[in-house]
Formats: sequence, structure tokens, C-alpha cells
Amino acid sequence: MNKQLPSSAQVVIVGGGVIGCSIAYHLTKLGITDVVLLERRTLTCGTTWHAAGLVPTLRANYNMSMLANYSASLYEQLEAETGQATGFVRNGSLTIATNKERMSELKRGASMAKVAGFPCDVISPDHAKEMWPLLNVDDVVGAIYLPMDGMTSPVDTTQALAKGAKLGGAKIFENCKVLDMKIRDGKAAGVITEHGDIDAEYVVNCAGMWAREFGKKAGVNVPLHAAEHFYVVTENMPDLQHGLPTMRDMDGYCYYKEDAGKMLIGMFEPNAKPWGMNGIPEDFHFDELPEDFDHLEPYLEAAMHRVPKLMETGLQVFFNGPESFTPDDRYHLGEAPELRNYFVAAGFNSVGIQSAGGAGKMLAEWIHKGHAPRDLWDVDIRRNMPFQGTQAYLQERTTETLGLLYETHYPFKQFKTSRGVRRSVLHEQLKAQGAVFGSENGWERANWFANEGQAPEYEYSFGRQNWFDNNKAEHEAVRNSVGVMDQSSFCKYQIEGPDAEKFLNRVCSNNVAVKVGKMVYTQWLNERGGIEADVTVTRLAEDRYLVVSGVACQTRDLDWLRRNKGDHRVVITDVTSAMAVVTVMGPRSRDTLSKLTNADMSHEAFPFATSKEIELHYALVRASRITYVGELGWELYIPTEYAPSVYEAICEAGEEFGIKPYGYHTMNSLRMEKCYRHWGHDITDEDTPLEAGLSFASDFDKEGGFIGKEALLAQKEQGPLKKRFVAFLFENPEPLCYHEEPIYANGKIVGRTTAGMFCHSLGATVAMGYVEHEAGVTKAWIDESQFEIEVECERYSVKPSLRSLYDPAMEKIKC
Repeated sequence: MNKQLPSSAQVVIVGGGVIGCSIAYHLTKLGITDVVLLERRTLTCGTTWHAAGLVPTLRANYNMSMLANYSASLYEQLEAETGQATGFVRNGSLTIATNKERMSELKRGASMAKVAGFPCDVISPDHAKEMWPLLNVDDVVGAIYLPMDGMTSPVDTTQALAKGAKLGGAKIFENCKVLDMKIRDGKAAGVITEHGDIDAEYVVNCAGMWAREFGKKAGVNVPLHAAEHFYVVTENMPDLQHGLPTMRDMDGYCYYKEDAGKMLIGMFEPNAKPWGMNGIPEDFHFDELPEDFDHLEPYLEAAMHRVPKLMETGLQVFFNGPESFTPDDRYHLGEAPELRNYFVAAGFNSVGIQSAGGAGKMLAEWIHKGHAPRDLWDVDIRRNMPFQGTQAYLQERTTETLGLLYETHYPFKQFKTSRGVRRSVLHEQLKAQGAVFGSENGWERANWFANEGQAPEYEYSFGRQNWFDNNKAEHEAVRNSVGVMDQSSFCKYQIEGPDAEKFLNRVCSNNVAVKVGKMVYTQWLNERGGIEADVTVTRLAEDRYLVVSGVACQTRDLDWLRRNKGDHRVVITDVTSAMAVVTVMGPRSRDTLSKLTNADMSHEAFPFATSKEIELHYALVRASRITYVGELGWELYIPTEYAPSVYEAICEAGEEFGIKPYGYHTMNSLRMEKCYRHWGHDITDEDTPLEAGLSFASDFDKEGGFIGKEALLAQKEQGPLKKRFVAFLFENPEPLCYHEEPIYANGKIVGRTTAGMFCHSLGATVAMGYVEHEAGVTKAWIDESQFEIEVECERYSVKPSLRSLYDPAMEKIKC
């Protein structure tokens, strides 16, 4: 390093790969020019330099697709702006399918591409061969072609971003290792480097494979682990056409791209090889890892099957380089919950080049605005739990996550590795009842229950999976008699102190100044009116409340509470592990529980939204009359050690009523019939309660107001809402939809689904989602319009509704 480090900067970025350079570039575009980027060795020397440079535009969902599309557009114009060539070309991409299920996945992606506005053609095997003449299509059943996909030179693109950042005023220092963090008053305050200290208002961790270890220096959890990642390059192939689209054979775990008359073949193989378990060598830069022909042999054989010309072509390069992977194959973005003003952009799972433009823009805007610029929950670093940063968990999960990028992405598909992290105290009882477990935020949860003699395992499909009839039986038990469910994975927070009511009334949109023993359904909003959380609040005492939310939001919810605590005299305690939760739901739930308690469970004595501590069997239990399935029922909050005996007693008491245990898939089908929203899918920080049809859960007249009130009032004043949440019932009972399917009104795309599930009481799939109409999404417009939802490139007529599709008058709940 031959330049003098400044003593201070507004933003310090640690890491000089494509991500760090993109953030620096985008910060300067926003007028934040006091930016310093520090690279321990040389720009791109970690992972970026050996990336394949693919820039596809279609990702797993709409939001991520839009970010990828922005990257492509950015790279296309960078040379004109900076004078630095990027090598970007839009050569398109071709993805083939060799079985019906893969083709279903590709068609669903093609349908979603229409929402995003990308051209995407579903083509025949013969057409695929015309586009890729060396392709063997004997076992191909179909393909999709995306003409706007591209590829770029990773090093040149990074250099162009770096040059653009410097033109905007940013300073870049190579050969400057960051040794430690400076922290003050719970905020990032700068960095300590081998060449001096830099004070900073913001620090951004873009350290790639080193991000986890660097995060630890600030007490920040960045769960990622490096894995060996392979590609080969052939000798010159005279028959290989120039400018071919990138070709993916995901069933063979390989992609193929033309590279200056040669063919580059990359692998995303199952049973990947974690690397760097004992730390990354200090001098690691521009390094390669040893070859492993035995590991790759099955995939090279698959490549020769797919492109027979390879059988007579030699290999010139056998490359192995490390890439970092996260536990769920989604990158980490955003402000760390552990430390204010500390941002992370790392763990890009081999999609760093295609993601860098969009991710850099989003993080720069996040710093600039002080909040996420759009719904980024998929990649928000606050989704992580501390256990996910442990070495053993990451090492085992990494063997799976690399290959999952090319696995068929079935609905309800479960991870196989790093399982059993968090188990309910009822786990073994559920297992004995035939539970088939899924994993959510580390919890093992019963998703469905196998019948006697039925294998307790998934058989995946985009159609009706092997648990469809099990789901129907569980669903009907809850609707017609009684069901019991373990929901111990609920996140539970106790808020207590002299200012508990005042604090929660500021955070919650509804009024929690209620009598002891009353429950309140409410949202937490941001200043823009977007929904940050969807919770129930129970008043336990004058100065004490219990807040309950969904399993995925534990870190995020606690972060929101703590950052809004201010000077309020309250103590916030995570009590998730202290209580098991057993829900008893259905028209015979009262009869079942009454056999185990002397408490009066009648509607008059125990009305809806009431919570009481009662004697149940041998235990003292908090019984809360609330529902997420649309039936009479109670959530029972039980001290953990008493839960097994209470659960056993409930199952015995309910035998005469035909009680059945039910799982999370059934809870989903039940809640979909009631059109109950799910945070993270149906409602996010981009959606307001007015748009989501949840304004009834906001009290605009309560003293002191609430966060987001002014934004909601302003939205009300604008007239009819241009965006609204609508439920749809399919007229045809056959199709199944899940999320991201296009919604049409009068032949025009007006939105996309947020969730879908076959609902047995209604006999067809219910989908929910937001629709937009410039003149206002009024009931009259909805009633006058013809709606369709597209599933696998075929449109189906659906009936819209702004109300619940099952028991809209709530007669079954309040009885």
C-alpha cells in the first residue's frame, strides 16, 4: 500500500470483491462520497476472480429476479460510463428438463417471468437442439429459453465498478488488512487496520469467505462456510458455435458455456466438499485448490452424455476454487441485529456476479435511507439464529447447499443435513404418532402424520404429494371434531416494567391498554406504514405482557423491539424455550378440554380473545382462546417440563371425539380457507395494513398514536387503494399453486400470488395475493373483472373475494 489511509470516513467497506466494489459504486451514486474500501490483498483475489461470470435474470422469486435483472442492465452500460470494458454480452440461456417434474418447475418459472416482465420461451427438445447443435436431446422433455440472460468478465466488471466508485469520490486501498473493529455505544465506530485506524459512521462487511470470522470481531453472526467448487475447460472445439446461450442441465448438475472456442463446464454437485474448516490460510489469494477427479467423475460422465462431442475432446483446465455458501442458499444482506450501523453483504452461494449489482444498490440505499428500500426478507441477515453460525452446523449443511442450487425446487422440500437442532419436548410423542418432520429456524416440527403402515417420509412433486390424503384427514378432523397440534416453536417474548403498556402501545398499531387477561391481535409498523411483524399481545399483569409471533422471526422481532425501546423502562426477555405450546382446535375442543379442568370453558365465561391460567390435568396452564385455523379452540402455554403429560392427557380425553394430531401443512390449508395472513409471505414491510385488509387491527384514536400512523392516514387520504390483498378460489379443482404465480384481470397481469394451498373444505386450491389497479382496487372493479391465475403456463379461472372464504361471519370461532 503506497497511499496514506484517511483517519475517518463516513462508510468503510471491508472486502474488495465484486460485492464490495458494487456497494462503493452505488453509495457514490447516492451522493455518499466519503467512502473507503479496504482489500486485504488485491481486488477480486478471493472468490470473484474465478467466478464463471454468468448473469441470469430469473431467480426463485420476483424480488430476487428484479435485483438480478438490474445487475444485467448495470453491467451493460458500465463500460460507456467508466471506460472500463466488462465483457458483458446478452447471449441468453437455455435450461433443459429431462423429466416431468423438472419441466413443471421450469414452466412455473416461465410464468413468474411474465410478472417480472422478462421474455421467457417454453420450447421443445428439437428447438433446444437447433439452438445448441451439440446437445443430446434423446432424454430431454422440454426447455426454457431466456434471451435477456448474459455473461460477463468478473474481474473486468469488478474493475469497472471500482473505477466508477473512484470517479464518484470513493477511495480504494489494496494490501490493507483489517485487524479489528472499533465499537462505541452499541454502534460500529470504525476499523483497526495494519496501517492505522479509521473512524467511521458505518462499516460494511463484504469479506466473502472471511465474513464469518470478521463478523465475530464485532460479535456479529454471519453464517457461511466455504466449499470446493469445480469447473473444467476443454481444449479448442471447432464445432462449438460462438455466442451460444449458456446451457443448464440441472438434472445432470452441470452448466455449459462457450468460452473463446472452448467449453467451460461447471458443476453444482450433491455431497459437496466443505473447505477451510481450520481457517483460511493467511496468504490465500488467487489460489486454487487441489484437483479431485474421482469426486467429479460422475458429473463428467453426465456431461459427456449431454454433449457427446466431449467424449473426443480433451480437458485443458481442471479448476477447483472455494466459494462461500449459507445454510439456506440465500445471501446475507442488511444491518446486523447485534450492532447498529454494521452492515453485511456476504455469502452469495455462487450467484455473486449476477447478484452484485442489485445487492450493491439495495445495501447502499439501506445505508442512505436508514431502512431496507424494499422487501428483502429472503436475504435479510436478521433471519439467522446464533446456532447457524456454529462450525459443526455449517460444515454439515454446506455438503448439501451447493448441490441444492441445481436440485429440483419442490414445494415443501426439506433439508436433509444439520437436522435435529431444536426439538420440542413433545418430539418423541409426535414421532410415535407418525409425525413427518420439517425444519424451520432449526426447529423440528410435525408437518404431517403418516398412517400406520405408511412410510413417514416425503415423496416430492409439484402435484399432489404422498401426504395429500393425510392432510385431508387432519383438515377434516379440525373442521368437524377436534385436532391437537404442537406449536412450541412459536416465538414468545415477555415485556415487563413500569412503561410496558406505553412502550407496546407505541410499537403496536392496535391498542394494548386492555384488561389483564385480554388478548390483542396487532401489527408492528415502520414509519412508512409497512408491516414489520404480525403478533398477538396478551396482558398478563398491569406491568407485564406476552408477545407471540411466528417461528422465522425470532432474531428480527427482538431486534425491532430493542431498537425501538428508547428510554422506556421495560425489560424484554425471550421466553421461547420456557414454554411449550399445544393448540386444541375444532368444534369439540371445548368438550375435550372440559374433561381435564374444572375451569368454566363456556363462551360466556371464557370469550374469544381471553387468556386465563387454569388447572389442566396436573398442571397450571395458560389457556388463550384464539385461533389461526378458524375454529373454536385454545392455545395452551405450558411450562416445558409439564407439556408431555398434558399432551398425553389431551389425546386421551379427545379419543371419544375422534381427536387427531395435525401438522403445519394442515394448519396452512386451514388458515388459507380463512384468508389469514402469514408474515413474510402475505404481508411484509412493503405492505400496509390498509392494503392487506388488516386496518381493523389498528387503533387510530388511541392516545399517543403508534409508529406508522401518519403514513396510514396519508394513504387513507389518497382515495381508493391502488393495491389490495385478495383471496381467490380456483373453479377447477385440479391445479395447485404455491406462490409467485401471475394474477390476471381481464387478460392483463395485475399481480402475483403470495401463497396457495389446496383447501379441503372448499374442494379446490385457494390462492392469495396483491392486485393493483391504477383507478383503485374497489369492490366494484373486482366484481366486474374476470380473474385468472396462471399455473405452469396455463391460465385458470378463479373467484375473487375480499372476505374469508370459510365462515366469513366467524360464527364457528365465537360460539
